[in-house]
Amino acid sequence: MTPKPATVIPRVRSRPVPARWQGEVEHVLFSDRQIARRVRELATEIEAEFQDRELVIVSLLNGTVMFLADLIRHLSLPLRLDFMGVSSYGAGTESGELVYTKELRLDVRGRDVLLVDDILDTGRTLHKVLAKLRALKPRRIKTCVLLDKVARRVEKVQADFVGFPIPDHFVVGYGLDYAERYRNLPFVGVLHPRMYQTGADAAVIAGRPAKKPGTRKSA
Repeated sequence: MTPKPATVIPRVRSRPVPARWQGEVEHVLFSDRQIARRVRELATEIEAEFQDRELVIVSLLNGTVMFLADLIRHLSLPLRLDFMGVSSYGAGTESGELVYTKELRLDVRGRDVLLVDDILDTGRTLHKVLAKLRALKPRRIKTCVLLDKVARRVEKVQADFVGFPIPDHFVVGYGLDYAERYRNLPFVGVLHPRMYQTGADAAVIAGRPAKKPGTRKSA
């Protein structure tokens, strides 16, 4: 069964930001309730695709943690879980060569694999990770992402299951970070430009040079 495409959102309405984050987050794109509802729908679509077959979920660290935890709670089919760590940061602020910080441990040969990521952006990371997984000879691979930012795509990569398509904004929350901050926000919001235009605050907290928006992982 072919999964349903995600609902196209022609215009994203601004939503109030909790008082604690009003100085740093410009507006909320998706509330915790919206996310919870969409994650349940994604789980239903995934189960319809794989039916009762055992599934190996491969999740990319670190941004997927919240999304993954909520997603698998709604999956009733048999599954195994493993993680891959990837980073594409080079010297300075621009993304560079992809580095694997954690390799896959499970044997995926002949198995159904669902690759889970937080955001599909340029497509570089997903393109390379898919090639790496295909070399391990799985039965088939499907991809699932929470957010899909088509405007920045440079590789011909398309996710099979998409939570929300989004405009070209720098987003944080629900696992997504800027300089390892904001992952704990229960919503997905747009980071205020002043937080990354200078990067001073984030650089001090992270203890390293600040990254430019969009170079989180070049997903």
